[in-house]
Amino acid sequence: MLDILIIGGGPIGLACGLAAQKAGLTFQIVEKGCLVNSLFNYPSTMTFFSTSEKLEIGGVPFVTVHNKPTRNDALEYYRRVALANNLPLNLFEEVTDVSPIDGGYSITTSKATYKAKKVILSTGFYDIAVNLDIPGEDLPKVKHYYQDPHYYTSQNVVVVGSSNSAIDVALETYRKGAEVTLVIRGPEVSDRVKYWVRPDIINRIKEGTIKAYFNSSLQAVREREADIQTPDGLVTIPNDFVMAMTGYKPNFEFLAKLGVSLSKDKFVPEYNPDTMETNQPGLYLAGVVCGGLDTHLWFIENSRIHAEMIIRDIVGKR
Repeated sequence: MLDILIIGGGPIGLACGLAAQKAGLTFQIVEKGCLVNSLFNYPSTMTFFSTSEKLEIGGVPFVTVHNKPTRNDALEYYRRVALANNLPLNLFEEVTDVSPIDGGYSITTSKATYKAKKVILSTGFYDIAVNLDIPGEDLPKVKHYYQDPHYYTSQNVVVVGSSNSAIDVALETYRKGAEVTLVIRGPEVSDRVKYWVRPDIINRIKEGTIKAYFNSSLQAVREREADIQTPDGLVTIPNDFVMAMTGYKPNFEFLAKLGVSLSKDKFVPEYNPDTMETNQPGLYLAGVVCGGLDTHLWFIENSRIHAEMIIRDIVGKR
């Protein structure tokens, strides 16, 4: 029986593995996609808000030429950390069930069954998009994930949202020749937008090169059009693609299946903030999954500490 089974091979899952390795514990990391799968699916042009040192795990230096690392910098860093430390990683293996057994848990995956005394759940929130729940959302042209702006050259693009991902999409596709319309539910661009990007989008809106509808919502999407509800009434515009940058959420169904209690308002999972142990003994949470619907609460730089907290608790209970 393993000491720990870690579900999720993202930066925080890897950090948990490094901490477990340092403590001399036996463990296995299981990831349903590729290594650091969420980061891999970030836009190819993405630049982190954090500096490289704040993304470091396990005390391994993250050296970059620029102050703000890119997606590719991060992929290279976390790959080298994982392989250089010989972390036991099973990739493209999805966990389907976690059941209590005498002395720990039985974990069933798409490929095998494991037994472990403790389980760490570090699954993030990037796999499930928050839907718009409007007519036409199921059309192929409506996308909740974004890779490269070149694809949208000379297209009429509606971008829904006002935080970092939406603003990046709007600016990048505009600069590749798209006709961009922003649909923002609130009265202004979010103050969470990266400080060096926010003036750029505000100026593009002021000059009219990017059209923005504030206090508005996308109402319906058709093959060649989109309807926007604005303070002045319903507006219909030509449309080729909708980039619904409406955010993402953890797999609440899986958490509930494991017996983890969730709050009624923002579905925040129950856990001890000093140890990260949930209401299920021996089942721990690490990383952004801890925030429930409040996905701005936790990110890599402030949840790295979860790894040391969890391993300290596990070692202390041996």
